[in-house]
Amino acid sequence: MKFEHLISAFLAEPWAIQREKLGVLADVLVARAEGEKFISTELAASIDDARAKEIAETSGKVAIIPVFGVLAQKMDLFSAMSGGTSYAGIKKALHSALANDDVKAVVLDIDSPGGTVPGTDELATEIRKLRGGEKPVIAQVNSLAASAAYWVASSADEIVVTPSGRAGSIGVYTAHDDVSAALEQRGIKRTYISAGKHKVEGNETEPLSKETLAHVQDGINRSYNKFVAAVAEGRGTTVGKVEDGYGQGRVFYAEALLDRGMVDRIATLDETLERFGADTQPPSIRRIKSANAARAESASMLAAKMAAGEPITKREFENGIRGLMGLTGSEAERAARLYLKDGQGAPDVDADAAALAALDRLLAEANTPLIKI
Repeated sequence: MKFEHLISAFLAEPWAIQREKLGVLADVLVARAEGEKFISTELAASIDDARAKEIAETSGKVAIIPVFGVLAQKMDLFSAMSGGTSYAGIKKALHSALANDDVKAVVLDIDSPGGTVPGTDELATEIRKLRGGEKPVIAQVNSLAASAAYWVASSADEIVVTPSGRAGSIGVYTAHDDVSAALEQRGIKRTYISAGKHKVEGNETEPLSKETLAHVQDGINRSYNKFVAAVAEGRGTTVGKVEDGYGQGRVFYAEALLDRGMVDRIATLDETLERFGADTQPPSIRRIKSANAARAESASMLAAKMAAGEPITKREFENGIRGLMGLTGSEAERAARLYLKDGQGAPDVDADAAALAALDRLLAEANTPLIKI
């Protein structure tokens, strides 16, 4: 219990963060106090700066504000050590982006387990005052917006979650460690000398009294009520619906978030940027994706028409079977002639092996008669 003061002070803060993350941070804090060095603050800062710069260079007219790691009111040594972000920094970046005439939209790129309560409500309130204008403020969950991070996200014009993303954890908590037994084993008896009835209440050398516990609980309730009210206002719903339907501390994946009204749509960061006019990928990549999408659409249309027994043209069949079976152009053309009996002649078992195999598979899956045109 060498660092009981350090841990007690750390845990006693009101936190809007995932519980398991706070435990890890406490362990890291003790390890750092004992001299262990996992990564330099300079390196951590350079990594964050490099990531932010890389995204900004490809964002076009969309400003991207990174909201990463543990959130705190101001960036300090601990925040830097945890790879976190300050509320003050987010606010400053948001003001700068909205003041830039070249920026047409702002995206908060969020990947955070939450953070401290102080500063969260102020930032969320500021975002609500700035939204609704010509430049939308979009919260992109990429891929975690828990607790304080969701508090902030809920104030944006829109919340978008990446397909594998998670969000929620609406709740506030603190902790009290009673280390009196540990101190006694070490032969230490600490005495606080104070003025003011409640000046040292809740200290770590004694159990919490009922009166002190009630006082601390009142503070936690106050922060929680502000959290829920802010989410309700931001999402355009009622406090009751937030309390009943938003999980009361649980985190949900993308589909459940959309079903519960906690987000507005499911999309990747690149898809969100492209929706607002950003150029996120090279032309060659766009062409590949466009071609794949066209093949998938053709395959879907062929399958639907076969299932419904609707007439199919030769071109529709060729494009569809290429998408479904991955045939070459010549193989797809031969399969279409065989399928539609369009002057194909007798099948050549060797030359038409791929086309015949594709037809057999297609007919087995579709379980429909040949379609005549």
